[in-house]
Amino acid sequence: MAETIQSVERAAAILRLLASGGRPLSLAELARGMNLPKGTLHGIVRTLVGVGFVEQDDATGRYRLGPALLHLGSSYLDVNELRAHALNWADALAGRSGESVWIGMLHEDQVLVIHHVFRPDDSLQVLQVGTLLATHATAIGKVLLAFDPYAEACPPLLALTKNTVVSAAALELELERVRARGWAAEIEELEEGEAAIAAPIRDRRGLAVGAIGIRGAIERLMQGDEVRMELVSYVRDAARAITRDLAR
Repeated sequence: MAETIQSVERAAAILRLLASGGRPLSLAELARGMNLPKGTLHGIVRTLVGVGFVEQDDATGRYRLGPALLHLGSSYLDVNELRAHALNWADALAGRSGESVWIGMLHEDQVLVIHHVFRPDDSLQVLQVGTLLATHATAIGKVLLAFDPYAEACPPLLALTKNTVVSAAALELELERVRARGWAAEIEELEEGEAAIAAPIRDRRGLAVGAIGIRGAIERLMQGDEVRMELVSYVRDAARAITRDLAR
């Protein structure tokens, strides 16, 4: 096995924690998350701040990903073939559905959000590009688990809300339904009060290389206990259009 540098591994782990936390984290929270003393992490965190990969909030003292790291991530995403082919179709889906659009692909057993189009209204929204999401708790993740032959949900399946599927057997039944109908839904499994719909994007070989979906309030995406089928058709139309572009 190749020799590794412990400080680099710890720096990478800090960046992953900040990327997945959904909010700025204190040094104590980072230490708990990595099961290391605060003193051990302090020098690494200060170095990451110095190079711009992490920034510290002056008011709270908490840490979040910095602009230099986000710039590097954007440079990677700009050359990503899937994102390049999906840009126009994602914008069209946002306009057609009236909801925010997310495009994701698998990255280390999670969903990496590679593109995010804001809901076309004046509400305050936060850009989610670069966010890592749980596969078992998201519509995009379920699509990727269902249609990517190499994907798998790694236990334990954490409960993010009271509706999150945490049983491996129950998740497999859900994935069978996704395969049968060609799309996935998620109802208050990632965030309470929110629902999502997603469909697979395939490459020229027919393999699922990503997924596109919409996310919004359950009162807008659902009718009674079911998702609105016209929104499902919008999402599937967009997924098929991107698939056609990738096949050219």
